[in-house]
Amino acid sequence: MTLLTIIVATDAANGIGINNRLPWHLPEDLAHFKRLTTGHAIIMGRKTFDSIGRPLPNRRNIVVTRNAAWRHEGVEAVPSLEAARRLLHGEAKAFIIGGAQIYAEALPLVDQIELTEIGQSFDCDAFFPALNKSEWRETGRIKHCSDAGLPYSFLTLRRQSA
Repeated sequence: MTLLTIIVATDAANGIGINNRLPWHLPEDLAHFKRLTTGHAIIMGRKTFDSIGRPLPNRRNIVVTRNAAWRHEGVEAVPSLEAARRLLHGEAKAFIIGGAQIYAEALPLVDQIELTEIGQSFDCDAFFPALNKSEWRETGRIKHCSDAGLPYSFLTLRRQSA
């Protein structure tokens, strides 16, 4: 069975983006994202793919889109998150990488969240869904401060057993 993990960076108000872009510049988070996701499947919505602009190297890129005609070289297009999950047979790990709608759909299905918590608010128009704190247990936290003075932490959250 595939360990399905959300990977996300949020600001102090759960913001994740504005105008389909990240509102902050945090190279350390991008390096963290690359370290965790390289060699694994990544699942994203079409708008997230468009904001990246290309398939991410050394990863299996799966894009969820309602447009049945949408295609891009190096990407597997599927009509739903459930269809994406069916492609994961044999994968040890897969990451949900956004955007907001895919995160909301995936939240009840994942076992783990890799969260970069940024200690400042930004102007955002897309948000990560609020977590039910009783469902999640923090299993790791590493605090940092960027070269530009921006505080952030890398957290690992695991779903609580029923």
